[in-house]
Order: sequence, then C-alpha cells, then structure tokens
Amino acid sequence: MKKPKGTLLLIGGEVALPSSADANGQLEDMNGERPETDALILSRFCELLPGETARIEIVPTASGIPEKSFQRYREAFTNLGFENVGMLDIRTREQASDPNKVELLKRADGILFTGGDQLRLTTLLGGTEFLKALMERYRHSSVVIAGTSAGAMAMSDTMIYEGSSHEAMRKGEVKFSSGFRLLDHVIIDTHFVKRGRFGRLFQAVTANPTALGIGLGEDTSLLIQKGDVQEVIGSGLIVVVDGSTIKHTNMTAISEDEMISVENITLHVMVPGDKLNLSERRYIPREKQQLPFSSNSE
Repeated sequence: MKKPKGTLLLIGGEVALPSSADANGQLEDMNGERPETDALILSRFCELLPGETARIEIVPTASGIPEKSFQRYREAFTNLGFENVGMLDIRTREQASDPNKVELLKRADGILFTGGDQLRLTTLLGGTEFLKALMERYRHSSVVIAGTSAGAMAMSDTMIYEGSSHEAMRKGEVKFSSGFRLLDHVIIDTHFVKRGRFGRLFQAVTANPTALGIGLGEDTSLLIQKGDVQEVIGSGLIVVVDGSTIKHTNMTAISEDEMISVENITLHVMVPGDKLNLSERRYIPREKQQLPFSSNSE
C-alpha cells in the first residue's frame, strides 16, 4: 500500500503552550495553570510547516466552547511567530459539506483538531465532504495534521468514545465507534497515565487484537510520517498495547459486565526520542535507532 505523504501529530491532551506576558509583565502559561514551558509539541508542528506565512486552520468542533478553544491556540501560534491562523467553525453536518469550508481545508498547510468530545467530532464530520478532503490531503500532500485529546482519538479507524477507567475490564464497559480512518489498525486513548486508562486500552485491544493500542500521556505526542512513528515528543510517556501475542481471553465466554481475563498481552513504554514501526509492531528505543525501518513498498 502506498504510504501517506502527510504528517500526523497525535497529542495526549494538556499540550504545553508558549508563555505570554500578563498585565504585570509576568510570564504565564496560556491556560493559566502551568509554569512557562518550551511548548515542544506545537514548536515541532510549526517546524514542519513551510515557513511563518503558512496557513494554519484550527478545528474546534469537538469542543463545547469552540471560540475559546480557537482563541487559545491562535494566541499560542502567534507567540510562536505564526499569525496566519483561521478557525474552521463546524457545528453541523451541513457546514461540514460547505464548499467554502472544504476549500479552506484544502488550502491549509497545517490543521489542528482541538480536544473535547470525540463522538461529536466523528458524528458531525464522518462521511462528509470535509472528511473526504482531509483524507485526500493526508494521503497525497505534505499537510501537517495535529489532534489533541479527542482530536487525536478520532484519527484511527476504531475509536473509543466512552468507558470508565475504574470498571474498564468489565465486558461492555468500553464503547467503540468508527474514527476518521487516517490510521488503520490502531486504537488511541489520551490523558492515559494521569487518568489511569490502562484497563480501557486492554479491553479495546482484547476485543480488537488486530489493532495496536496507543495510550498517549499528557503533553506527549507521536510524530507519524509515511505511516510510521518517527519520534515521541513532549514531557510524558506513551504506552503501546499489542494484542497479537494474546494466548487466551475469556471475552467470548462471559456475559456483559463480567470481568475480562487476558493472557500474554504485550506492553511497551515509550519515552521522548523512541520510534515505533506500526506495520511491523516493532518498538525501536532511541538507543537502537541505527536499525532502519522496514523498506516496505511505497
């Protein structure tokens, strides 16, 4: 299969934003909660664009407060030297097929999907001209597409949209739907370590063992180019759950709400600088990166 020409940045939520001066001249993080940071992930997003005049479109569809989400990221990109930032405000399926909005998407050099409700994102955009154009851009152009939290979870073919962290190993507790399908055979979860979502991803992978589970820590991102993870960026961890090695599970023998058992599920913990070959499910620590990726057909 031909590999996509676009770049994906999947972010686990709570992405660090560049600082700005408040009224007293003191440096303060954009969300008002963190100390000043280097904003490694958004800085890398900008580095991948064709210069400071590049067009960035923010898609806050998943957010319940889209204007506030847009303003937050617009100011962040302005602080990084990128002022050509627009808002693709889509709140209905009709708007998602508006030729003007689709044309703006086609002209963008970088696109960022904010956090919020991933089911809202896929329900409003799934099957629309907007999503068709996004998939075409990803496959055939050098566009940079980022998604944080809900925006990251929607990028895969199978998407988690609901599930308690505490009861996640009870059959039926984790709910799934179709995502954007930019990534095949992958299931993504976010805020992974802080919210203790291991059980959610265990059930997801046990029920879908052909899919590789990826749990993104906050302020941590996977950089994906040509269909493979080139680097982990940020300040946290990423957990990879591989179900292809499972020897036994009671999933098919139990009823809804009963506890799931799994034998021999495989885990990897990735840190900044590590890589992952998605097609081969091969984890490559940064210390061993002299080993090349497989030269599969382009």
